[in-house]
Amino acid sequence: MICSLSELKQKEIIDITDGTKIGFVDDVEMDLENSAVTSLVVYGRPRFFGLLGRDDDMIIRCDEISVVGKDTILIKPQKPSVITKKTSFSLESLCK
Repeated sequence: MICSLSELKQKEIIDITDGTKIGFVDDVEMDLENSAVTSLVVYGRPRFFGLLGRDDDMIIRCDEISVVGKDTILIKPQKPSVITKKTSFSLESLCK
């Protein structure tokens, strides 16, 4: 099945192991040599209206995708966590 990025962005990602709604596709990572999509990116949700930064982004590799349906993408992560970036925030850093 061939989808454009705009069509992918309208699909909700759901983890089939526990039914968790991950979010919607925000971006893709590509292998430019082979012109192939390697993973889907779901940006982290903003914390406190974006003033406290964002939650971690999630990278979902193509081998973790089970089904790409009309409205949803079903995934089965191989690891318990598909979070790739870690950001930290503390109130002490603001007070200095």
